[in-house]
Amino acid sequence: MIYKYDGRGEKCPVPLVKLRLLLKKMQDDDQCIITIDDTGSINDIPKLLAKQGYFYQKQTTEIGIVEISISRKSHTSKN
Repeated sequence: MIYKYDGRGEKCPVPLVKLRLLLKKMQDDDQCIITIDDTGSINDIPKLLAKQGYFYQKQTTEIGIVEISISRKSHTSKN
């Protein structure tokens, strides 16, 4: 499933709080795409994702607007 969240115009910590709720819903192999423009969120969200072990790609789509694609890869067991 692909979750999308447009947080443009929302100030920190709102995008971070809403992203945490989406991350709780995500299952293995799901993807989340968020769009944000708040400087604090642009700095804080990648730190949160790295700390929690999510894979993400961050790109600037327009001046001051960043899109972050987040994925949660399934874990395969080794026998």
